[in-house]
Amino acid sequence: MQSDSTSPLAIHWLGAQALVLELPPPATLDRQRRIWRLAEQLRADTDFREVIPGMNNLTLELRPGANASALPARLRRLWQRADGAEEAARVVEIPVRYGGRHGPDLEIVARHCGLAPDEVVARHSATRYTVFFLGFQPGFAYLGGLDPALTAPRRATPRQKVPAGSVAIGGSQTGIYPTASPGGWQIIGRSDAVLFDPARQPPCPLRPGDTVCFIPQEDA
Repeated sequence: MQSDSTSPLAIHWLGAQALVLELPPPATLDRQRRIWRLAEQLRADTDFREVIPGMNNLTLELRPGANASALPARLRRLWQRADGAEEAARVVEIPVRYGGRHGPDLEIVARHCGLAPDEVVARHSATRYTVFFLGFQPGFAYLGGLDPALTAPRRATPRQKVPAGSVAIGGSQTGIYPTASPGGWQIIGRSDAVLFDPARQPPCPLRPGDTVCFIPQEDA
């Protein structure tokens, strides 16, 4: 099947049983809200087995018997009607110890950005971030809203193991590693917050649309 790209919303087939709705960059909060609203609507649609919102995209797995040929046009109509109106967001505060052994790349980020390390911390913790989507690993929240002055490239050589709770910057985004894993973002701090626990319901305390605030903490 062919990609449908007659409008800024492109629709791609993944084999015969899944579709991806994709928007061109950059990702914006208004677009993400529309994606979340459409995802919520489609979860109640009997044509879809699974609905997975991402950043600037939405992946849909079809159920057997779905009228696949009619879906692209129907999804375009639904997207045009999707409401991106702002809703009251939950505010989640994440305590962070910046720099030193907790943030070994803080100095690197500061030099790249032409700022003092303290100013990097001040700017990073002054922003109210929005959870755009969860991905990469369970509980990893991609946060929108990073101060452009803090944009920093990923490490040339990724670390084989990034500690759980590491707060990091990768390009124009920031995020928190919920579990220990390989990773190439610049680590500027660490939090003791538990961001993924499969024994807890829900396993992840963050969800798309939440507002995240980083609260600087003194090193114990």
